[in-house]
Amino acid sequence: MKLCISTVRPCTFPTPKCVSFSVRCSTARPVTQMPKPARLGKRWTEYQGVQNWQGLLDPLDDDLRNEIIRYGKFVEATYKAFDFDPSSPSYATCRFPKLSLFDHCGLPSTGYRLTKNLHATSGIRLPRWIDKAPNWMSNRTSWIGYVAVCQDQDEIARLGRRDVVVAYRGTATCLEWLENLRSTLTQLPGTTNVGLHDEPEPMVGRGFLNLYMSGTAEYRSLRDEVREEIGRLIQSYGDEPLSLTITGHSLGAALATITAYDITTTFRHPPLVTVISFGAPRVGNRSFKCHVEKSGSKILRIVNSEDLITKVPGFVIDEVSSRDAIQVARFPSWLQTQWVYADVGTELRVSSRDSPYLSGPTANVATCHELDTYLHLVNGFVSSQCPFRTTQQPPITKLVG
Repeated sequence: MKLCISTVRPCTFPTPKCVSFSVRCSTARPVTQMPKPARLGKRWTEYQGVQNWQGLLDPLDDDLRNEIIRYGKFVEATYKAFDFDPSSPSYATCRFPKLSLFDHCGLPSTGYRLTKNLHATSGIRLPRWIDKAPNWMSNRTSWIGYVAVCQDQDEIARLGRRDVVVAYRGTATCLEWLENLRSTLTQLPGTTNVGLHDEPEPMVGRGFLNLYMSGTAEYRSLRDEVREEIGRLIQSYGDEPLSLTITGHSLGAALATITAYDITTTFRHPPLVTVISFGAPRVGNRSFKCHVEKSGSKILRIVNSEDLITKVPGFVIDEVSSRDAIQVARFPSWLQTQWVYADVGTELRVSSRDSPYLSGPTANVATCHELDTYLHLVNGFVSSQCPFRTTQQPPITKLVG
């Protein structure tokens, strides 16, 4: 077996970079050689989820597939641009200038211009002795992603509107890992109950909310950075067809969901807000799910059935039988309030088991959660009747974990 080895990044898993897969159960096509994008035209709202992607997921529409992978490449750029080296003086920052980030990350022809760097700050209170600890332990604020706006007229014509992208990376720093462990639910600020009288208030994971809401004297909160930039872009382009696509992987997928809800409830006339998330953990409770749906945010969650991260934190009542749900309802109220989550949005489910290149010893926990694996599975998925495209010949290089 040939091996494809990539550089191991701190706080992340090794990522297999060489992928080869096939088309419509017949011919091979690698993810790096996508066909020429189709003109979405007047159907752009359909591909942005205005009808919750009805009729586009099973079988997976080829144009939607290409759009999902295109947004996945925006997320991939956040990993390539992030400085993972804890010994570097620029650790946890963006390695490239805004104007050249896409070029450095292998995306020279996106048609988008990066307009804003985004930062996330941990809300964990650190002890005084932490100042003497290495930077990778004490660093509170890290570059988490960016905002970019489509400026190329040909690409705007193809998309059928001007698109704004917000892209978030996954967990990378020590304090971000600690925030992930703070998984009890906490009330979402500025919301009121929309459900039944016995429904809990809208709540989200404490660690996710802290990373979105916290700031320092040097860096404002991620929420404030996003609100300011989206408000500026709406003011600049609000008189033309406009969409906001928020995309992220892992922790970034959770932050994308919270961001979408924040935007649709903060601005009086927001554009169509769509989330394309990869490997998202659970974000909030059932009341939060209701609020998101009511706000108009459209969320497409790409889920790998073998990815354990998508099954945590907490538990979901909707996934068990009615009898079990009754038993859960008899649990102490604090348990229901703190640990009962709900999956948000429309799901596109894929599986590592369906790929001939992710079976056997390569199907480990790390590989199942990698962004590269998700892009590989999306490109290979056909339908529930034909889960994965077969190849006429063996791939050039096989995936390893």
